[in-house]
Amino acid sequence: MWRLPRFSYLIKGNTPGETAKNYIGQNVSRKDKTKYLINTLFDLNDSKEAIYGALDAWVAWEQNFPIASLKRILTVLEKEQQWHRVVQVIKWMLSKGQGTTMGTYGQLIRALDMDHRVGEAHKFWDMKVGTDLHSVPWQLCHLMISVYYRNNMLEDLVRLFKGLEAFDRKPRDKAIIQKVANAYEMLGLLQEKEKVLDKYSYVFTEEGLGKKNSRKSSKSKKIPLVTKKEEYKESGESSSEEQYMLHLCYSFIPKEMHLVSGQRTDSNLPYSAHFLKKEFKAV
Repeated sequence: MWRLPRFSYLIKGNTPGETAKNYIGQNVSRKDKTKYLINTLFDLNDSKEAIYGALDAWVAWEQNFPIASLKRILTVLEKEQQWHRVVQVIKWMLSKGQGTTMGTYGQLIRALDMDHRVGEAHKFWDMKVGTDLHSVPWQLCHLMISVYYRNNMLEDLVRLFKGLEAFDRKPRDKAIIQKVANAYEMLGLLQEKEKVLDKYSYVFTEEGLGKKNSRKSSKSKKIPLVTKKEEYKESGESSSEEQYMLHLCYSFIPKEMHLVSGQRTDSNLPYSAHFLKKEFKAV
């Protein structure tokens, strides 16, 4: 839990015994504070003590832990590819008991991987994340599988995937299945590769069908209502206008309320096909 430093953070006024109500740095905007810390982190030497000291000083006068500002700072550091700084800031946050979320863990693992510290990323996964595979988001699992795949840690990749299968976790991304199948192939386990591809073949099929169905549904929405009217006109029936109007009426009535043989299925409701026909004639 975040606590304020154990020293007075109030500025004394000019009159003896008077205490000002403003905190130190209260008049400085959050944007300026964030910019100041970013510039400080860029200028400091690559020393854990220096970075931690700057961060401690930056939050010393804060009433609440500035987690939102630190998230923005991490985003800037990632854009600048300052992966070592990202690792230092996140580790400092975790040492204060802050940012203990799966999103922060994923940020740290990615930064460690990009900083060429995959062994440390693997150790952090085992200690903080891998002990609870039944509830780890698939996005984070995919990240770790990709880290193993990129660094040729194929046995760890297979072990992680089997651990997820043990909890009946079913992958929904074909990229995961492809990486696992490739890992089996590079390990010389061709039968295991075929088993995985066969077991999760529906992932590839469902993605293809999903795209086709979405296209069909978008096309079906474009069918105009006037086509029914044209059908009635082409049939040559004398009451084409009446039938067309009844058809429009049916289309706005729920299925359970549709008219059957000229009457509603629910006798308690007041209108019939004859009534509707009469009303439309009046119009």
